[in-house]
Order: sequence, then structure tokens, then C-alpha cells
Amino acid sequence: MLTAASQQALRPKALIVPHAGYIYSGAVAASAYATLRLITKHIRRVILLGPAHRVMVRGLALPASDAFDTPLGKIMLDTAAINAIIQMPQITISELAHAQEHSLEVQLPFLQSMLPDFTLLPLAVGTASSEEVAEVLETLWGGDETLIVISSDLSHYLPYATAQCVDEKTVGSILKLRQPIEHDHACGGTPISGLIIAARKHNLTPRLLDLRNSGDTAGSRDKVVGYAAIAFTE
Repeated sequence: MLTAASQQALRPKALIVPHAGYIYSGAVAASAYATLRLITKHIRRVILLGPAHRVMVRGLALPASDAFDTPLGKIMLDTAAINAIIQMPQITISELAHAQEHSLEVQLPFLQSMLPDFTLLPLAVGTASSEEVAEVLETLWGGDETLIVISSDLSHYLPYATAQCVDEKTVGSILKLRQPIEHDHACGGTPISGLIIAARKHNLTPRLLDLRNSGDTAGSRDKVVGYAAIAFTE
């Protein structure tokens, strides 16, 4: 993992961040968002992908809403980005898929705290291929104004030592840009795999910022959930 000083010098194009309750994974997620400090003035659009936990979705689901609200205020959705992908066969619209999707909503206060002004494109990823995700990311890639955030936890409910071994292997694959990442190793395996394909094409380098699990933060070590923060830089 990088030192704190090295993390502060990063200028990431994409982040992988966890999405458990803040007492469990908030500190790990914060280590990823802290890397945005040098580039906050450039970021105007965030492409946010996370797994659909509660509703069956074919492909990648946009919400029907035109804005998301949090206690920190309203975030407008990016109309231009929506129009750029809305005709793709893997894109669907499902307000239900977004209604209670925590993998996306827990990222919003972090983004609002770090970025002074941005629009959002949220996608709940269901049964899609890595290539379908990569195609969407490529269409929305943009330049310095666009940040990609992939929301994913790692292994679920394994004993502490077992989880450490499994998560280290998963992170090792991500750092070597190897996909697919299986869903039993990361609940956001499909969006992570899509990012890996795009990262190869754009010569991004992944860097591990933090790797822990709920046994390290606020939970029992009998059954833990793994968390990683990874930054992809150009």
C-alpha cells in the first residue's frame, strides 16, 4: 500500500471504493476520496457504478429521476451523459433498482464533501458482461473533467484469516489488471472487470491505498466483509 504522502500526490482517473456502513468501511473509502484533493477543481462529472443488490436488473440501470438528494443537498444527474448511452442495448431505466441501492447512495456524501460542483451518472449494474460495462465506460470516458467510481466490497462473511487470503488474491488480480473478478470475491465484480478492460486500453495504473475488513474496523472476526480502496492513475 502507498504511504499517506504518496496517496496525496495521486491524480486518479478512477477509484474502487467499498460501500458498507460508514463505521465498517468509511475509513477505507475515505482513503480513496482523499486522493482527489489535487484535482477537485477539474472534476465536473462523476460516473458511479455499483452492483444492484435488491432488484434484478438486466444490464446497467439508470434511474428515472433527474437528481439525487442527500442531507448535504441535491446532485443533478448528467443529461448529456445519459443521452450518450441511453440507446445502448445494455442500458435500461429502473427507478426501483435505485430506490434503496446503498452501493451508490453511500458514495454521495463523500463526493459532495470533496467536489465543489459536479453532475452525476449513477448506474446500478445487474446481469451484464464485463465488455458491456467497458463499452459504457469508454463512451463516457472524457478527460480530466470525468471521474469514474466503482463501488464494491470484497469477500463476504468469511472467517477473518480466510478473508484476508481471499481478498489479497482479489486485489492482486486487480493490481495486475486481470479479469474477470468473480462475484463471490467482490460484489461489484462486473463493474470492476469492466474498469479493468478500460484501464488496459487507456494505460491506467492501479495503486492500492487501503485493504482491511470489518474485523479490523467495527465488527466481529468470526464472519467479516472485505474492503479495498484502489486508485487508477494515468
